Amino acid sequence: MTQLLAIAAGGSIGAVLRYVASSGVHLWLGRGFPYGTLLVNVLGSFIMGLLYELFLQRISVSDEVRALLLVGILGAFTTFSTFSMETISLIEQGDLSKAVLNVLLSVILCLSAAWFGLFVVRQL
Repeated sequence: MTQLLAIAAGGSIGAVLRYVASSGVHLWLGRGFPYGTLLVNVLGSFIMGLLYELFLQRISVSDEVRALLLVGILGAFTTFSTFSMETISLIEQGDLSKAVLNVLLSVILCLSAAWFGLFVVRQL
């Protein structure tokens, strides 16, 4: 039960952080491309890689802390469903090149960010 509460608390924090980060990026770069979603997914992937490796190899944390951070905060912070809808919207608007770019950048950058997070911790 405490893990569920930790996930719920983390989820509310992650959702607010996603909104703030994504809105800030949209104010800065505009809404012509889903930059905000791309940013939170890359950043979330990097942090997931860092924390996953830290918790697996370096730091002993409780199941509740792991659930709070990885499932709750980062689960709500990253936005695969938003990514999907924004990509479909670009396709429906006839902007196939932006849709393909969004898919390629999201997959390549997020996988790279997660790998880099693991790499950083493994070098410590």
